[in-house]
Order: sequence, then structure tokens, then C-alpha cells
Amino acid sequence: MKKFSSLLMLSLTAGALLGGCGNNDATPAAQSGAAAAVPAKIVVGLDDNFPPMGFRNEKNELVGFDIDLAREAAKRLGVEVEFKPIDWSAKEAELNGKRVDALWNGLTITEERRQNIGFTTPYMENHQIIVVPANSPIKAKAELAGKVIGIQDGSSAIDAVQKDPISGSFKELKRFGDNVTALMDLATGRLDAVVLDEVVGRYYTAKKPDDYVVLDEHFGTEEFGVGTRKDDTELLARLQKAMDEMKADGSAARISNEWFGKDIIK
Repeated sequence: MKKFSSLLMLSLTAGALLGGCGNNDATPAAQSGAAAAVPAKIVVGLDDNFPPMGFRNEKNELVGFDIDLAREAAKRLGVEVEFKPIDWSAKEAELNGKRVDALWNGLTITEERRQNIGFTTPYMENHQIIVVPANSPIKAKAELAGKVIGIQDGSSAIDAVQKDPISGSFKELKRFGDNVTALMDLATGRLDAVVLDEVVGRYYTAKKPDDYVVLDEHFGTEEFGVGTRKDDTELLARLQKAMDEMKADGSAARISNEWFGKDIIK
């Protein structure tokens, strides 16, 4: 029995050693192939009615500043990118439910969102501006008291507005599915003002300078970043590296100039 036990122990020990060797061989492969942690295709969630960050052109193609940035980053990562329009008010559920891999569409970095989303460093600064009709008597933020204000549901504009004491004096804070519809209601007189991202507001008001006015005051400054799931650290790290390279070699500035006529990359 002792002899059999010795043979058995020898066999088990050899097996363990062989198993250990196998694991050691696999580990470097997994580590050197850290890219394997990043999917071959990254699905980017966006609001497809958010020009100039992401929207559909006259051919129904998805275009925009953030879309061009994401495509450039994906090329550097060596992966395919798919853009998936989502309900922006449910963006965190879409991300954490793994229906999208990243949120890249003028996503404001907030401490509350940091609890559920991993962010890159900021790549742009933005303001929540106030747009009124060209013939409006409203000239200052204080004059929004007693007025009906339009805002996009699920946007960071809501938090920015609600933190300001003036919001308690609004007649109504009316929420919309997108900024375009809110601006249409503003043009037809159903709203007194719209609060929205500066990048969007200035894009539209520049197209119709006789219809809209942007007030000098705003509801604060914010920063845009790319969002991933908190536990998707490899994808976040590689996106950050790509963004850093794009800033360093001027690619991000070139894309910014194409959409805004100047370099607004942070």
C-alpha cells in the first residue's frame, strides 16, 4: 500500500507540475493578448439627434464630431465600431446591460455618473446655454421666472438647471425627447426659452440667426468624456491611450476644426 501510495503521490505531483506549466504558458499569452479583453467590435451608444456631436445627415447616415473621434480611436485600436442610437435618458441601463460598450456623444462627466460609469479624461468643455426667440424680451437668466422652459430629458442640463435657485420660479420645466423638438417648440411660441448644450445650441442658432438669440448668462460649465462600464478597465485604458495619441499628434484638433472651425479640444 505504501508503494502504491508513493506512486500515486508521484503521479499527482507530476500532474500538478504539468498543469502548472500549462497555466504559466497561458498566462503570458493572455497578458500579451490583453487586447483580447477588448471586443473585436465596439458598440457606441448615442443620441442620433444631437448635432453636431452625432446625428443623421440628409442621406440618413450617422455623422458628427464625436462619431469621427470614435472612428479614429477604433482605427487605432484595430477594432470595428458600430454606432447604436439609444434612448439617451436610459443610457446607463443600456451600458450596464451590455447592449452598448461605450457612451460617446457629448456625455457630461458628473460625480453622480462616476458611480456607475468609467470615464476617460475630459476632451471638451461645454456650457448649458439659454436660447430664446429673437424677439424675446428676456435678456437675463433672472427673467426666466414665471416662464416655460424646455429641456432634453436625461440630459445634464436638467441637473445644471435644478441646482440654480432660479429654477424654483419657473412656471414649468418641460422635458423633451431631444433638443431639436424643444427648439421647434421655442420657434412656434410654445416655450419661452430652451436650456441645452452649447455645442448643439450654437450649431442650430448659427443656421437661423434671425430666429434665435443666445443669452450671455448660462447654467454653468461642464466637461465631456467617453464612458464605459466601470469594470471594463481594459477598454477604458485603451480608449484613453488612443485619445491621448489623437490629442498629441493633432488628429483630434483636425477633427475639431472640421466641425467647429477651431480647435476646442481640451
